[in-house]
Amino acid sequence: QVQLVESGGGLVQAGGSLRLSCAASGRTFISYMMAWFRQAPGKEREFVAEVSWTNGNTAYADSVKGRFTISRDNAENTVYLQMNSLKPEDTAVYYCAARRIRTTGYNYWGQGTQVTVSS
Repeated sequence: QVQLVESGGGLVQAGGSLRLSCAASGRTFISYMMAWFRQAPGKEREFVAEVSWTNGNTAYADSVKGRFTISRDNAENTVYLQMNSLKPEDTAVYYCAARRIRTTGYNYWGQGTQVTVSS
């Protein structure tokens, strides 16, 4: 059974940085895409970034390009989201997600970690 456990959230001032971690377990993830989504109060969940576990290719939402970096550590089965130059509008619950390659929907989700950016 796939398990995704996020950590690293917290309270930070605008302009600061945080690094989120997602520990993945339950199977071999070499044929998976891993992603971060976020959901702010009163808003729908939105895509933030994704990375291919196979080759490390990445994609980002326009709102975080140049500020956030997604990466993976194959040995540790962990995916990271380095968030720099944080803004108050980045405040949200951040979720780690997984899907098999050549499928369209993310169907494995973590429990989420809160990120709060104060102005």
